[in-house]
Order: sequence, then structure tokens, then C-alpha cells
Amino acid sequence: MSASVSKNGEKNVVWITGASSGIGLALAKQYLDDGWKVIASARSEKALTPLLEAHADLVFLPFDIADASQVESTRQAIFAHTTHLECAVLNAGTCEYLDLTESEPDWQMMDRVMSVNFFGLVNSVDVCLPLLKATPHSHLVGVGSQAVQAAFPQAEAYGASKAAVRYFLSSLRMDLKPFDIDVTCLLPGFVDTPLTQKNTFSMPFLMSADDAAKRMYKALGSRPFEFAFPKRLSMMLWAGRHFPKLWLSMLAPKKK
Repeated sequence: MSASVSKNGEKNVVWITGASSGIGLALAKQYLDDGWKVIASARSEKALTPLLEAHADLVFLPFDIADASQVESTRQAIFAHTTHLECAVLNAGTCEYLDLTESEPDWQMMDRVMSVNFFGLVNSVDVCLPLLKATPHSHLVGVGSQAVQAAFPQAEAYGASKAAVRYFLSSLRMDLKPFDIDVTCLLPGFVDTPLTQKNTFSMPFLMSADDAAKRMYKALGSRPFEFAFPKRLSMMLWAGRHFPKLWLSMLAPKKK
């Protein structure tokens, strides 16, 4: 991505949620390396501390995206640091799996995942939209998942929440066009993060958070509607979408 300096001569500003680990942390490094001012949000600083000590252009603002009561205070905190916002990368998320083999499945998990992945992203848009509207040719980015491309076992909550994110951003793209705001939905595959490190199943084409961040950052330069990667996984999921019976026979557990 180019043009790290805005038209008024100041550094471009990006707000990144979920910036304390994984993809968010790697993206913060990418933007800093290219000369951006980064406003990083998460519930706690965690691994951001060394970056904060090394970069004057990095600011940490705590924000629990699932807590709607924090929207106004977080918005005002961002306003206190900048009068413009060229880009917002809404990356924060969580993942839990539904196990129907249990005698009492945890159905409340559906609400927990949706409250973070979908409503948390909605809260984040609420936070940053006024500044995006006030900044010429700004960019709103939401991080979805390749899980929306085909069904996966036990992914009812995660997949549904990311599908909601995808549609929300697609519709938002239309409503924000008159405000000169571009909207991109990123659809990463399996990325080595603290979340995926808990997975006990095979993750094809697993990549590092740094690799994923580099691909995302480069792709965002052209402001695509969507960017799904890696392509090998996209092709595999295309087959799963178009040959659902075969996909089911391959992934679904056998009847006992």
C-alpha cells in the first residue's frame, strides 16, 4: 500500500482492532513499517508492549468490541488522537466450536461468538464511521474468513458469524459509496494465531500471521471488494461449494 502521507501533509492514520496478537499485531507492524500512524485496539496490550516502546506512531486504545457501552468513549478517544482516519481494519474476532456429541451442547456459545464476530464488528463500525466520513476517500476493511466459502463440521457459530460479516460489509459498501468510503472484506484461510493453535484438526495451507498480513496489506492497496487467500484453499472450497454431496461425504463424520 502506498501514500503513507495524506493530502494535508500529515501521516495517514489506520485504526486496527484485535491488534494485540495474531493477524492484527502483524498488520500493525506492516502499517508502521510503511510510515503510517497506527491506533491499535484490543482488550489489553499483550504483545503490543514492545512495539509501543519502539514506535512513537503507535497508540494503544483499549476496546472490548462486544461491549456497546464502550463505543462512544472509544470514538472520543480516537478523536483525541487524530482529526482524520484513512483506514479502519476491523480484525478482532473469536472462535468456538459446537460439539453435538455432548449430552448438553453449549448453545450459549452461538451468542458468544456472534456477539464478538458480528455485533463486535458492527460496534467497531459505529466507532469509526464519523471519522471515515470526514476523511476523503477513506477505506473500511472487515476481516471475515474463508469458512464462508463452504461448510465445515462444528463451525455453525464461527461460519455463521463470518457469513453475517460478509453480507453486512457488502450491503454497507452500497450505502457508503456516496460518502466516498471504499469497503473491503478480507477472507483469510488458516493462519497460525493463538486462536487456531487451539484447533485439533488438520488446517490445509496454514500460513504465519506475518505472511497473512503481508498479503492483506498488499491487496488493500487496490481496495478490492473482497480478497480471499490462499488461492489453493479458495479452489478447494470452490469444489466444496459446487459438489456439496462429495464435500459432505469427505468431511462429515460417519454414522455410528
